[in-house]
Amino acid sequence: MAKFLVHVHSGPDNPTNCTLGFLVALTAQREGHNVDLFLAGDGAALIGDAALSSVEGKGTGNLGAHFKALADGGSRFYVSGMSAKARGLGDADLVGKPAEFAMPDVLVGLAANADVVLTY
Repeated sequence: MAKFLVHVHSGPDNPTNCTLGFLVALTAQREGHNVDLFLAGDGAALIGDAALSSVEGKGTGNLGAHFKALADGGSRFYVSGMSAKARGLGDADLVGKPAEFAMPDVLVGLAANADVVLTY
């Protein structure tokens, strides 16, 4: 079983790419791998309820459905604190979600400890 880090920096304006990142993370999780996701840049907006309820990729599925399956399967989400703040997201956006705000040092640590790093 490998440790995957999926770094998503595409946001709601690129629904196919960001949902693809979540879909690949979910596929790895379903194959028994440990999966962490780091949402940064425009990808930080994906943790918000508005994105989770509306983003749909072409052929890559529904963001909210992927998020729920990842969360239910034990994946953890790290959200760039600086990116989130710049996009108007705060603590209320993380309530009830397996997510926390993190700085770049957390991304570096996750990448250093991962067997596989994928970026979307």
